[in-house]
Amino acid sequence: MINLLITLLVGGALGFLFYKQKISGGLMIGAVVGVAFINILFACAFMPNETKTLVLIIAGAFIGSTIEKSDLKRLPYIAGPTIVMLLTFLILNLLVGTIIYWVSPLDLVTSLMTVVPGGISDTPIIAAAMGADAPKVAVMQMVRQVLGIGILPSLILTYHTRKKIIDGDSKREAFTAKRKKSSTKSWVAFLTTIIVSLIFGVIGKYSSLPAGAFVFSILSVMALKLVFDFAYLPRWAKQGAQVLSGAYIGSSITMTDVFELQFLLLPLLISVTGYILNCFITGKIISKLYGFSSKEAMLITTPAGASDMALISSDLGVQNTDIIILQIIRAVVVMTFFPQIISVICSFF
Repeated sequence: MINLLITLLVGGALGFLFYKQKISGGLMIGAVVGVAFINILFACAFMPNETKTLVLIIAGAFIGSTIEKSDLKRLPYIAGPTIVMLLTFLILNLLVGTIIYWVSPLDLVTSLMTVVPGGISDTPIIAAAMGADAPKVAVMQMVRQVLGIGILPSLILTYHTRKKIIDGDSKREAFTAKRKKSSTKSWVAFLTTIIVSLIFGVIGKYSSLPAGAFVFSILSVMALKLVFDFAYLPRWAKQGAQVLSGAYIGSSITMTDVFELQFLLLPLLISVTGYILNCFITGKIISKLYGFSSKEAMLITTPAGASDMALISSDLGVQNTDIIILQIIRAVVVMTFFPQIISVICSFF
């Protein structure tokens, strides 16, 4: 019990410090660093195995509660680019993950999970549930997040400036209306959401699905939101789950894991190259086929979060709300189905 309290205090303190420094994924990354540090020095970090399931359930509930009815109304208009985006991300995931498996000492499930374009805090904990090396997945996901938020938008802007591409020639009328969000933000809605996600998350845990707790939590809360408009999860709940996720991953890191980080340099290079190429090539395809401007199409294929993309797109002078909706769809579909596909593939090999 004392070790658990120490782990939570250190993880929470470092996570809060990183968060205040505006580091991408700071809550989770800070918790990983802090807990890993005390575990390497004193071997005193401890997090119960049930933490993994709890984090998956909360993360799934948060993703499920982000879907709005207004998003569904846009689906007929964005079906084409959605399919192209998801297919290319899946191909990228499987292709780059396989190459990483061939050229590095990482096992297959770890290699494939490092390239899943999902949440920075959700993916490592799902990877852990699937038997992958969670610390290495966390490092790779952190780099992807930095790439999506800090590097790719700058490359897109530089590309358009040098090529003198004018985005005003978009053949598609930008959807700029604000997403209609639910006004149900009460303790009753919060408790209902938690209870529903816990019940179905536990059912999912004992199902045959990989990361079943996560998938069942997403689907149950999504149904609660779309059918009854009564799903709500405050931001602090998600933030708490990020700290727990980071503490759980950090508690499994030893000095051996630190020495093995040198083997991630080549996988990181391969992953970053794949994401950059996908952004520009798939962006061009979506622009040509569906009338998005070149800048809009590239932002659609940028592997960042929906909330991050809202800020990034406005900074680049893009006001198309379809980009945000597409990013939300990516988060839901990728985190729900990509681990299942990876599990099937790994079962054959």
